[in-house]
Amino acid sequence: AAQTLKDPERISVGLTRPAQTVQHALFPVAQHQKTALLVQLLRRTGLDSVLIFTRTKMRARRLAQQIERAGFKVAVMHSDRSQVQRQSALKGFKSGKFPIMVATDIAARGLDIENISHVINYDMPDTADAYIHRIGRTGRAERNGDAFTLITADDEKLVERLEKIMGERIVREALPEFVYERASAASASDKGRPARKGGMTSGSWRPSLRSVRSRR
Repeated sequence: AAQTLKDPERISVGLTRPAQTVQHALFPVAQHQKTALLVQLLRRTGLDSVLIFTRTKMRARRLAQQIERAGFKVAVMHSDRSQVQRQSALKGFKSGKFPIMVATDIAARGLDIENISHVINYDMPDTADAYIHRIGRTGRAERNGDAFTLITADDEKLVERLEKIMGERIVREALPEFVYERASAASASDKGRPARKGGMTSGSWRPSLRSVRSRR
C-alpha cells in the first residue's frame, strides 16, 4: 500500500516524550566533517561515559577505529559481534575500562547501565521512536544526562518531528574552535535566520549558533 502513496508519513501512536532529565542539543555539520567534529566534542567536553550510535555496523566498526586512533579507549557493539564479544564490550564499558562505546541500535533497548553521562547520535536514527529509545540510555534513575546529535540538511524533517513531539525547539550548538566547511550543514542550522553574505561560497564558515563550553 505504501507504494501507492505519495510521501507517506509514519505516525507513532502513544509515543512517549523523552525524560525531563535529558538535555538535548543538535550539532549541524557537513557529512564529511562528522568524525572530526565528534573527536573535538569528545576532547572538549570531558565526557565520562559515552554511548555513540551509528546506523550501520560497518560504520560502527570504522568509527570505533577512528576514535581509538585519536587516543580514546573505546568498545564496539553490533550484530556481527559474538555474544562473548558483546558481553566483554559491555563489561568494559560499565566498569569504565572503555569510557566510550560505539554501537548500532542493538544497544538502544535493554541495556542495564545507569551511569551513562552522554548519548551521541553520530547518525540520526530513521524514526522519532528510535531517537527516544537511544537517548533513553542516559538520564536514568533521576540522574541528569545529555543527548548530542550530529545533523546534516537531510535530517531536517525528523528534527521537525522530534520538536513537535517534545513541544519545544531543540537548541543548535557549535564548537567555537572548529572550522566548519561549507556544505548542507548551513541549511540544518536555525531556520528563519538570514543567510550570511557569502557564507556558502567561502572555504569555511562558523554557524551562528550557541557555543559549547568546556565542562572540564
